[in-house]
Amino acid sequence: MCLGIPGRIVGLLDAECYLAIVEIGGVQRSVSIACIVDDEHPAESCVGDWVLVHVGFAMSRLDEDEAARTLALLAELSDMQQDELPGQSA
Repeated sequence: MCLGIPGRIVGLLDAECYLAIVEIGGVQRSVSIACIVDDEHPAESCVGDWVLVHVGFAMSRLDEDEAARTLALLAELSDMQQDELPGQSA
């Protein structure tokens, strides 16, 4: 199973090499934006965009509402998993 995580592009590292800085859960990472850049959407226009990140690549753009819903769902799943771990006491 593959999992893409929403993140927001906060800056460019190298526009020519399609490398951007994406913030995911408060952590900034270097991510390739080669899959989302084209003549209509150059690298410079990506800053501020929400993207779906998988293994270091921005795979697609998301609107802010979709990103927020996905992040909320992932947080809920994480909470559920924490509740189910054996050997934990309340």
